[in-house]
Amino acid sequence: MTLIQTRENCADILCIGTQKASTSWLHHVLNAHPRTHSFPSSEPVTSTNKEAHFWDWNHDRGVAWYRELMTPDDPIKLSLDFTPEYSMLSEGQIAECKDLNPTARVIYVLRDPLARAISALRMHTKWRSQGARAEGVEIRYDQDFLELVTRARIVEMSAYVANYVRWSKHYDDILVLNYEDILQDRHAVIARIHAHCGLETEALSPDAQAEFDKRMEKRVWVSTRYNVQSEALYFLHGLLWPKRQAAERFFGLAFEEYLDVLAEDR
Repeated sequence: MTLIQTRENCADILCIGTQKASTSWLHHVLNAHPRTHSFPSSEPVTSTNKEAHFWDWNHDRGVAWYRELMTPDDPIKLSLDFTPEYSMLSEGQIAECKDLNPTARVIYVLRDPLARAISALRMHTKWRSQGARAEGVEIRYDQDFLELVTRARIVEMSAYVANYVRWSKHYDDILVLNYEDILQDRHAVIARIHAHCGLETEALSPDAQAEFDKRMEKRVWVSTRYNVQSEALYFLHGLLWPKRQAAERFFGLAFEEYLDVLAEDR
């Protein structure tokens, strides 16, 4: 029997989002640990070596494809799949995920909905503007903006409580993190993730420790700061206010990043 057939999980560590909440940085840091494994990049199929996109882009490739993609070269390593779109999976898709990854450790990073939405829309605008200078591009409140909000699934990605409830029916130990805690104390957040995933850090070799330290200070993705028209900003603020309130009550978190976003418009 082959290694691919005997592994308990396809993916051992799942990060289900949210998009624009430092999941790329978390993946980069976590993958510095010698007991973790990232699949090889095969763009555009897997979005570099971080996002397998099995349930949204690649489901028709089949379970055997996903299992082979995620299988590490060393059986003691834990494979990583950090695909933020997974937070929005249906209950049926999450049930399938549980069947394929029964003992996976799940991480869900939350970010203030308004700040996250602005960052996401800037990312989409960068893709569409084909490298135009930032000062020449503005995110304006118009029909194209409303269509982009829908295509980027701004509301669905920000439905943290509903997304968590669907996932928690299948995984009863989901590590929920606040993006603002990463900004305040990234070492404490990484320590929580290592503990959640069963990754020891005390016995890292000098080379592994040096690589870890280097990645801790690196910024993996920076959104181009296109100007956001006030009308677009306050439309999003009103649209996402209920999502923020619901998440703060449910998870016992406090989001303050939106205050800085609104202050920039004054």
